[in-house]
Amino acid sequence: MKRRTLLKGAAIGLALAAGPAVAQDETYTIGVAIPSATHGFMGGLNYHAQASIERLEATYPQLDFVLATAGDAGKMVNDIEDMVATRDIDALVVLPFESEPLTSPVQAVKEQGIWVTVVDRGLSVPGIEDLYVAGDNPGFGRVAGEYFAENLNDGDNIVVLRGIPTTLDNERVDAFTAAIEGSGINVLDMQHGNWNRDDAFNVMQDFLSKYDDIDAVWAADDDMAVGVLEAIDQAGRSEEMWVVGGAGMKQIIKRIMDGDPMLPVNVTYPPAQIATAIELTALGLVSATPVSGRFIIGSQIITPENAESFYFPDSPF
Repeated sequence: MKRRTLLKGAAIGLALAAGPAVAQDETYTIGVAIPSATHGFMGGLNYHAQASIERLEATYPQLDFVLATAGDAGKMVNDIEDMVATRDIDALVVLPFESEPLTSPVQAVKEQGIWVTVVDRGLSVPGIEDLYVAGDNPGFGRVAGEYFAENLNDGDNIVVLRGIPTTLDNERVDAFTAAIEGSGINVLDMQHGNWNRDDAFNVMQDFLSKYDDIDAVWAADDDMAVGVLEAIDQAGRSEEMWVVGGAGMKQIIKRIMDGDPMLPVNVTYPPAQIATAIELTALGLVSATPVSGRFIIGSQIITPENAESFYFPDSPF
């Protein structure tokens, strides 16, 4: 079984200047394992993954790709094992469905000499991957937390919807909690909405039945924000609280542009990060460009003043 190693650069950061082409007569296979398009963000991520693969196949005829999508961690593990056993992949780009179940299988891939790029959701054991590409998860939580601290008063009450239990969710929540520390804001409750609008709807319904006084909601994801807003609307409590999600869903950004008081701001976390990961991995195979390390895409706050710059009506997300 062929095994090749991508050219490594600095342990932290990336040098993106193009280098001389190498081994143009050889072909390379890149496996891409990502979650299915079960909600808006993943729909956008699947769109960008397919688009980047099409671009790269047209540009580099020596590259082949295997794209697999999974609706649960077990299928993703099987997909990856199949890529190694039957497609003889040279590199794996994986966005773990969940951190813990994917850690050992991805580590096994790495131990066979295959390049590993991890995207977005980190593995439970640090340092397995050669390249890590993600949004700024601590920054995502910090930016949101700073907005809450600056726009709520001492004694105001909030509820929080977390995502799927993963390392990135921990990073977001830890940074958010640190940002509101000392502000006097009361966190009434914090539950997992799993980055899913239906789950978030149910969680928010529970919050609304338990708490008579809620001033704001950190939904920590725009899909969850949609479910949260629906629950608030059905309860007739839209005048009582505002909601901050994240990732820049076009429907949410449009409402911010229109000055919706329930959606004052949003925080960026681009699904196109998967394209960055795939293209950097491919670049390491077809050139002498060093691509190991960490590539973190910063989070920005989206306000009514700058929302138009983040509004892409033709995007799937």
